Amino acid sequence: MSSDEPTETGTSDPDDESEQTEETPSTRERLEAEADRAVTEFDEGIVDLLAWLLDTETRARIYVYLRQHPNATSEEVADGTGLYPSTVREALAELHDEGTVSRHKRQNEGAGNNPYEYEAIAPSELVQGVVRDVQDQLNTVFNLDSRLRGADRSEESEPVRITVEDADEDE
Repeated sequence: MSSDEPTETGTSDPDDESEQTEETPSTRERLEAEADRAVTEFDEGIVDLLAWLLDTETRARIYVYLRQHPNATSEEVADGTGLYPSTVREALAELHDEGTVSRHKRQNEGAGNNPYEYEAIAPSELVQGVVRDVQDQLNTVFNLDSRLRGADRSEESEPVRITVEDADEDE
């Protein structure tokens, strides 16, 4: 019987075992890659949703970075997000003006430049702000007929009320 012929003893060939061992890391690598892909897709989904809320993907990425790294400087945000520093500074100024991020001067012991540190508001605050805007817009549509008739705003009603409850408050 030559070594190329299959054996009938039911035992596995040592070469087959080494092939199986080689496949195990491959399977593990595939699982890790799939897990990484799922996390990335989850993050991208969050960024897409925040881009809708915050107007641009740039602003969304900055918001996410600041939630993960509170009290970061604009330079740290640029490094962490891969965005251009000038783009980050401009977006941070807008987000600060809108109240989406707060800022304060970094305290340094010595002389020199004390850059601003930024912190993003809580997601619940962000949602409440968006809800107020949506509620106002819905009430404007609801009162369209009275506006078209030339009624004054004091005659308008506000029938649409959207309530957002923080999950922490329920406990």
